Amino acid sequence: MRGFLASSIGVTCAAALALPLTAPAAATTTTTTGAATAAARTAGAAAAGPAGAAASRSLAGSTRSLAGSTQSLALEPVAPASRDRVLGAVPEEGLYRGKVHRFSMVGVAWADPRRALDGRVQVRTRSVGTGAWTGWQDIETHNADHGADPGTAEAASGRRRGGTAPLWTGDSDGVQVRVRPGGSGRPAAPLPAGLRLELVDPGGEDAPPDDSATQEDAEEDTRIGVVDAEATAAEADADLAPLGAKAIPALDRTETERELYDLRGDELTEQQRAKPYIGPRPRIVTRRGWGADEGLREKGFVYTHQVKAAFVHHTVTGNKYTCAQAPSVIRGIYRYHVVSMGWRDIGYNFLVDKCGTIYEGRAGGVAEPVLGAHTLGFNTDSMGIAVIGTFTKSKPSTAAVEAVAKLTAWKLGLYGGNPSGKTYLKSGGGNLYRKGKNVRLNVISGHRDGFATECPGRLLYGKLGTARSTAAHYQGRR
Repeated sequence: MRGFLASSIGVTCAAALALPLTAPAAATTTTTTGAATAAARTAGAAAAGPAGAAASRSLAGSTRSLAGSTQSLALEPVAPASRDRVLGAVPEEGLYRGKVHRFSMVGVAWADPRRALDGRVQVRTRSVGTGAWTGWQDIETHNADHGADPGTAEAASGRRRGGTAPLWTGDSDGVQVRVRPGGSGRPAAPLPAGLRLELVDPGGEDAPPDDSATQEDAEEDTRIGVVDAEATAAEADADLAPLGAKAIPALDRTETERELYDLRGDELTEQQRAKPYIGPRPRIVTRRGWGADEGLREKGFVYTHQVKAAFVHHTVTGNKYTCAQAPSVIRGIYRYHVVSMGWRDIGYNFLVDKCGTIYEGRAGGVAEPVLGAHTLGFNTDSMGIAVIGTFTKSKPSTAAVEAVAKLTAWKLGLYGGNPSGKTYLKSGGGNLYRKGKNVRLNVISGHRDGFATECPGRLLYGKLGTARSTAAHYQGRR
């Protein structure tokens, strides 16, 4: 695959605009839909690791699936004459497709998860509604700071791939992409092998989830195979809401303290029993509420020991979404993490939209210490909360910061955590702290506190002090 990069120069969108290209005959397109994806990934990984997993994706036809779909398009080279005229000697890769199956999220993935993409990735997309092309949009390339800790089963699964962060585009049916190595003042480094454009259709129709569950809901779950005797996301939250509920309702303080005794009574000290510091449980939209296709993720759940800290993230998917579209954005991230990146489930434990709605992330129970894949090196004994959006230059909404405070006041309170305090976590290995080092961190930290990254964006990071003090207030500490 490196020979391909050494001998040929990839297509850029500039070339695509200058020449009315169609997809090259050598280009490969694979589409995955629904529960069949999990079986295909497993079979492919067993055959040939990450490359086999990618090759095993089955073509599911041209119709748009309610369960969602992923189109994986190989980036292709262009003739040297076109390259020299448009690009000079810069070794770019790219793709132009004037017509593809509809999608709403885009990213770029590659074969080796250990390789970084040192360069710039830009896309243009065409709106289904207007037929107009957007301007060039940057995709965040530094995404390796998320993921499973080194040495875990998820990290060693053989299915993982490298990838950029996903970008929300809205309903689109045309795409152009260009990938250029290196940066300002830096020499061009080789691009990772096996670059592919991932176009994600989150599927489904969004509607405001209610808190109710009916017998009909449960029967439908059984029919479509969501209820599984081995492991189900719904059963993991059975102590908090009826099976099939689309949202776990909020509780007042008295009800929350009663629930704390029921869930953690045997683990509480006498002091905690006498004066529990816990915020009222907020309303949380379940995986069913945002439309998770449970056939995508791996079966079963993986837990850590407790929840000592919360890491706050931004999804870097952009801010051009409405609150009604938030479930679609989450379904897109979920599908990208599992199908395109090879993770066992969505990486975050919770997500928060710009209207302050809280969503269940990785399956296993919102009250449980579910092991996530959000802060490389510090997933053990922590939880990851992702605010949907990009906050390097845009401010997070007041509602989103308030939701982070409410969520942490409750979830950390289940495990005796003080939101305005400090705690120690042992590093699993990363670019800031060596493996095995005990690191003193804020109980509510930003992603950048555990890994050298811009996440959660400068302007969201600056709001964490407010989240800490507000969460402590909700717990009754001040």
